[in-house]
Amino acid sequence: MRPLAVNSLEANTLYVAFALLPLAFGVAWALAAWRIRAGRPRREAWLHSLAEVGAVVGSVPLLFLGLTSREGANALQLVPFVDLADLAGAGPRRIVEQLAGNLFVFAAAGFFLPVRFRLGLGAIAVGAVVAAVTLEALQFTLLTGRVVSVDDALMNAFGGVLAALASRPWWRRSRDAAEPRSEAAVLRSAGRDWRVTSFEVSRGTDRAARC
Repeated sequence: MRPLAVNSLEANTLYVAFALLPLAFGVAWALAAWRIRAGRPRREAWLHSLAEVGAVVGSVPLLFLGLTSREGANALQLVPFVDLADLAGAGPRRIVEQLAGNLFVFAAAGFFLPVRFRLGLGAIAVGAVVAAVTLEALQFTLLTGRVVSVDDALMNAFGGVLAALASRPWWRRSRDAAEPRSEAAVLRSAGRDWRVTSFEVSRGTDRAARC
């Protein structure tokens, strides 16, 4: 496994991503304001808006880096844990680059998607595995100079699942925020049913009196 040294493309991508964070927060604020004006509860509007923007902003730069070509020919490593075992004798920089680079690819999606959508940990794990395998397949078929490794896919998926576990306290908050609106809708529906029933009873009583 070759080290992923930080080159100019990677550095510039990270600089641009950090520079655009204020714009991303502005987009999240605009989405939340639009949802609040539409009648959504304030907490739900903010959680969903931040989750949507965070999933995109945290994933696109890393996917862009993962889908760029490098110098050299493609390599294929399909034996699990071989590349990870090679890291045991590697230097600290290489270990950090390999582990952090692979763990964070789908971390933003794993962290934010279950906050936004009603997804369980099993669905997140399956989605992370499918996404990781797809990324490795695209690297091998479309790009050059990439090492396509089973261990990379495993670390990509594991990073998404770990991030989902880290955001689990917010899953409940996001779902609880939507409950008052649902309960209100049920109460309104129950009120309409009661009024209709009362009207029908009164009509039946009047008819009986006339007879």
